Amino acid sequence: MLRALVDRAKQGDEEAFGALARTVGDRCMAIAYRILRDADLAEDAVQTALVSAWRELPTLRDPDRFEPWLHRMLVHACYAEARRSRRWATNVRVLPLDGAVAADDVLTVNDRDQLDRGLRRLPVDQRAVLVFHHYVGLTLPEVADRLGIPVGTAKSRLHYASAALRSVLEADARTPSLSQERPA
Repeated sequence: MLRALVDRAKQGDEEAFGALARTVGDRCMAIAYRILRDADLAEDAVQTALVSAWRELPTLRDPDRFEPWLHRMLVHACYAEARRSRRWATNVRVLPLDGAVAADDVLTVNDRDQLDRGLRRLPVDQRAVLVFHHYVGLTLPEVADRLGIPVGTAKSRLHYASAALRSVLEADARTPSLSQERPA
């Protein structure tokens, strides 16, 4: 079905491209958010990638490679958004409470926050490799293809990103919390 939509969109069918965008949009948004760590920047990157895809669609040689082709555009759009923003934004969300919070839930939120802080400290190109490898589940050759980089570069970025993330998480674990720092 995806190939049929791509073929129709290549002929200029806007409705077919809209259907394509709806089909791959959520996944693109999830990838962009995980790379950029900011919902607004991720939306901008996805929109930029989809506009570029519409403009460049006639140049796509193999309709079966639409999604990897779009992901490459998405990564480039994410890189551009990251360069453009160069700011640290705080994202505060109010989460609804459904009663008493169990200790395990607090630990899960704490772990997720630590991981988010660690990912924010990584360069965007290392985050992209981590997202495609661990979140999307692609092999390193597939990651390299999606990002348009050599396999060795993908391996190197994954290695350095994992090591940096590990060291950040270990450093956070060694830092005493505010409640432990209070004088008696």
